[in-house]
Amino acid sequence: MSLADAVAPPRPKTGLVGRFPVLAVLEYHLVAYRRTWRSGAFSSFLLPLLTVVGFGVGVGAYVDAGVGGVPYLDFIVPGLIASTALQIAVGESTWPVLRNFEWVKIYFGQAATPLRAADIVGGHLAFVLFRVLTSSLAFLLVAGLFGTLHSAWALATPLLVLLIAISVAAPVFAFSSAVRSDNYVAMLFRFAVIPMTLFAGVFFPVESLPVVLRWLAYVSPLWHGVDLCRAATLGLAPAWSVPGHLLYLAAWGFVGWLLARSQFRRRLVI
Repeated sequence: MSLADAVAPPRPKTGLVGRFPVLAVLEYHLVAYRRTWRSGAFSSFLLPLLTVVGFGVGVGAYVDAGVGGVPYLDFIVPGLIASTALQIAVGESTWPVLRNFEWVKIYFGQAATPLRAADIVGGHLAFVLFRVLTSSLAFLLVAGLFGTLHSAWALATPLLVLLIAISVAAPVFAFSSAVRSDNYVAMLFRFAVIPMTLFAGVFFPVESLPVVLRWLAYVSPLWHGVDLCRAATLGLAPAWSVPGHLLYLAAWGFVGWLLARSQFRRRLVI
C-alpha cells in the first residue's frame, strides 16, 4: 500500500481537480515549467532547424538517388520527428523522476496528500506528453517550411508522437523509480537510447542492417514510430501493418504504466 493510500483523507468531491486529482500533479509541473519554458521553446525550434539543415540538407546533398525513390530530406525528417519525441520522453522520464525520489523528494510530499501513486505517475506522465507534443509541433512546423510534408495524413503525426512518447516514457518511469543512482540513467542512454536512434530506421532503412541488428530494430518501439511517421508524412504504406504498429506501441505503454505504478507504490510507503 502506498503512503497516500494509507494515510490520505477523503478526496474533495467538488471541482475538476477534486474529480481528477491527476490534474493537480500536472498543474504542479506546468507551474514549475513556467520558469524554464523560454529556454525550452528556443531549443524546440533551434534543434529541429539545425537537425534538418545538418542531416537532411547537408548529408542529403550527397545522396543523389534518395532512399527508395524518396529524397533523403523527405526520408529523414519523419524519422527525426520520431527520434526527437523518444529522446525528449526519455530525458523527461529519467533525471526528473530520479530527482523527485532521491534528491528533492517531491513525490513523497505529494504522496502525503490525498494523491495516490497512480495520480502522481499519471500527472507527471501527462506533463511529459505535453513537453513532447509541443516540441514535435515545432519540428512539424520546420518540416513544413522545408516542404517535406506530402500527405494530409501528416496531420496525424502529433497523435503518433504522443503514442511513441507514452510507449517509451512509461517503461522509463518504472526504470527510473527503481534505481538509486544516475549512473544507471547514463547506462540507459548509452546502451538503449543511442543504439535505437542509430539503428531503428531514422537515418537509413533497417533492411540494410545485418539480420540480427535488423530484428533488434524491429523489437524497439522507435522503429514502429518511425515507420508510422514516415508513412504519414509521405503518404506511403508503412513497412508493417498500421494496427500492428499501434498495438505494439500501446502494449509498451500499457505494460510500462503498470510497472511504473507498481514501483511508485513500492517506493512511496511508510
